[in-house]
Amino acid sequence: MVGMGTSATRESLAAQLQHVEGRFGIGLVDWVVRGQPGLLEDALAARPLLLSVSFGTDWSWVAKAHEVGITTVTQVFDATEARQAVDGGIDIVVARGSEGGGHGDTKLGTLPLLDTVLDAVSVPVLVGGGVATARSLAAVLAAGASGAWVGTRLMACPESLTSDGSRRAVIAAEATDTVVTRIFDIAEDLAWPTRFPSRVLANDFVTRWMGKEDALAGDQSAHDELAASIKADDRSIAAVHTGQAVGMIRDDASVAEVIDAMCTGALRLLTSWGA
Repeated sequence: MVGMGTSATRESLAAQLQHVEGRFGIGLVDWVVRGQPGLLEDALAARPLLLSVSFGTDWSWVAKAHEVGITTVTQVFDATEARQAVDGGIDIVVARGSEGGGHGDTKLGTLPLLDTVLDAVSVPVLVGGGVATARSLAAVLAAGASGAWVGTRLMACPESLTSDGSRRAVIAAEATDTVVTRIFDIAEDLAWPTRFPSRVLANDFVTRWMGKEDALAGDQSAHDELAASIKADDRSIAAVHTGQAVGMIRDDASVAEVIDAMCTGALRLLTSWGA
């Protein structure tokens, strides 16, 4: 999956696509797409297997994707959003629970969200948030999900473009080491809606500024410190956007190894449960 975040540009998408072989998907942020003319068109021209655009309510991109045979996906955070997405033509919805890493709505955990979304729509529903092992994959499949949208568990894989500092941080982290905050958006002057804070690893910057968002907004020295730390890959200050499943990462296994272990183990569990 080629995940394009808040800094996405046509140039950065082209650079990311150079790493792609075989089947792939592209993930975009709605409000970033609207601020970057040509970005959506470039994503469509790359002919991904699927295109995900989330954090918005403009579904005009869906028809454009369908015109060139691309499957469409979006993240949802409650049943109402799921119904709106399907009404907009979306093929697959991702029920993204509060356990997930990075930006998202935190009002519902994964399983309560999955239950309500499954009742609301008839399209395939994937689960995002907290799925990182054979057990958790088997659990959401047994609950009715069609699959999982896995992010955190793949961060340490060598194929990931995760920085070395972030990779070391997620391997060392425990499940209780994450917090939900807007301080990095404030310090980086990112235009994320306040509804979507980010789950990150707690670090020195979090300890210093959590709960002091108003002061942080006007502290240019803190903004400069964070920018320098990002450039230096110093994750004691810079953010590591990751979910609560981070505690399950203990090595830098390859994507193939991770997916095989999750799928093979989940199948074994589901088979034994049905025996």
